[in-house]
Amino acid sequence: MKLTYSGKTAESTVISQAQTANLQKVRCYGRRCSNRVIKGENLQVMKALLDDVNVSGKVALVYIDPPFSTNAVYRHNGERTATISASHADDIAYADNLTGDAFLEFIRQRLILIRELMAPNGSIYFHIDCKIGHYIKVILDEVFGQVNFRSDITRIKCNPKNFDRYGYSNIKDMILFYSKSKDFIWNEPRGEFAEEDIHRLFRKVDKNGRRYTTTPLHAPGETKNGDTGKKWKGLLPPRGRHWRYGPDALDELDRNGLIEWSSTGNPRKIIYADEAAERGKRLQDIWEFKDEQYPCYPTAKNPKLLDQIVRTSSNPDDLVFDCFCGSGTTLLAAERRHRTWIGIDQSDIAIETAVGRLTSEIEETSLVENSGFVLYEQVDCRQDSAQSADVMIKESETDSYRKSSNKSKSRGRKVERPIKREKSSRKA
Repeated sequence: MKLTYSGKTAESTVISQAQTANLQKVRCYGRRCSNRVIKGENLQVMKALLDDVNVSGKVALVYIDPPFSTNAVYRHNGERTATISASHADDIAYADNLTGDAFLEFIRQRLILIRELMAPNGSIYFHIDCKIGHYIKVILDEVFGQVNFRSDITRIKCNPKNFDRYGYSNIKDMILFYSKSKDFIWNEPRGEFAEEDIHRLFRKVDKNGRRYTTTPLHAPGETKNGDTGKKWKGLLPPRGRHWRYGPDALDELDRNGLIEWSSTGNPRKIIYADEAAERGKRLQDIWEFKDEQYPCYPTAKNPKLLDQIVRTSSNPDDLVFDCFCGSGTTLLAAERRHRTWIGIDQSDIAIETAVGRLTSEIEETSLVENSGFVLYEQVDCRQDSAQSADVMIKESETDSYRKSSNKSKSRGRKVERPIKREKSSRKA
């Protein structure tokens, strides 16, 4: 399934004709030089990274929170960040004014290069809203394959809204989770059981005072030839179902007192509350990570959200990538979990905020020996004679996206070397 729209470029053309950024080192922070913050146009920077043997085909995890095609301007004044209540006197952090076909092609081209950078066992989490997200889902299916779609995660982003509205109030957005292949990194995420969960789910109490519940020993689907379709203790599984375990495993559960027999002779498996609480409960596809009330950057996301994603879909020393890195929340989560990371953005406000947060993290945790990063900036493009795939997007809309005036003030630690101010292609 593919979307057809005006200005859609052949995939081979996107890769071959995208210009390649020429990157210049600005400064090294700390001692670890494998981590990078890059100020530049992300399509051109990614084309350059395709030539880097330490990056190309090595990215284990991608998280991106790109513009949502809202046709809005997000502002920042150095002391507070706001969207609805922003003043026109505030600096422009980024202008989200690509819409329609141009926006879809903007996203698709970047996803194509992201896929090329990813490792075979890599994953991508794409943060978007419900207004444009369903179109993005089709593009992700096209780029990564429908078979590699893993989850549509609902993220509760705020408290319920009680003002009048002709329709339902919106308190969520979506995160589309894809892998590059069927074999992807997965560290089972677990959450804590609340005390009310324990009492609600584990209503029974045994003679020793331990809370427990029971679950069926059979599951949907018949097994015709396997052990799980045979009799156990003279019982066949109900019609249309099979035993969850083979006869030997069922015998062991029974010997260990982990099967409760009902008065009618129906066996059920015993699950104790204390053991379940130790394992934690499996995370479902509705997450509550509300936005912070006073973010350091427009639409910055909850750090706990990024920590969960990094823990689940990468391992220590894996490469984490965010080409719309904004204030650096993804990079901070990767740093705290001992991953290698790369972040890209165009905005001075974004870069200064990210650098300030990352350097503070290094200083506060006293990990200077094992932490650090290099700040790069894009100075021009190689292959200047080649036509950028970006040009194939509607030119007038692309220009309006790139040319927002930005007389920004810094946020966080000041970047010592002045960098030409541009608007960001990043939201969070």
